[in-house]
Amino acid sequence: MNQPDVLLDPNNPRKTVKAGTFPKFQVRAGLTGLMFGFLILLTGLRPDLFGLDRGRYIGFVQIIVILLGIGLMTLSATGLLIAFWNGGPKSLRADFGTRIIATGYVICAFTALADAFGFGTNPLPYVLLGTLQSRGVMIGIIVICIGLLLLLRPKNYLSKEQNVPRHSRS
Repeated sequence: MNQPDVLLDPNNPRKTVKAGTFPKFQVRAGLTGLMFGFLILLTGLRPDLFGLDRGRYIGFVQIIVILLGIGLMTLSATGLLIAFWNGGPKSLRADFGTRIIATGYVICAFTALADAFGFGTNPLPYVLLGTLQSRGVMIGIIVICIGLLLLLRPKNYLSKEQNVPRHSRS
């Protein structure tokens, strides 16, 4: 017996998803968001590439721009990978992945803004991205990547609602 043509979303019983349709708009929006997020991140890291003034250190405004770029890239990548679940229910591993992604971004934000929160070594008006803060941002990005790997959909994943019992011929 073949798979059903229409799948029901257990989270929203009124929503149905046609089996086999590919979410083109969500994928395009995710890829576009990734591209814009990378440009924003690149603007924060290397403003001289875009003809903007670059100081000797990475200051508060650059840190905010870097965090905006990382945030947009994270949000777009998460939306892109969720689109591959095609509106069906996600596995427990994927739910853990989304929470780990959010935790990684929180690690990035709080370590990058440690001076602004008063935890860093520089006094408050002189907020800088130092060595320890940049290592914390890298650790946060690694945690985000682990969460994105957990969000990947297995090739032959079928939820309980999609499993169709096979009838043996006797």
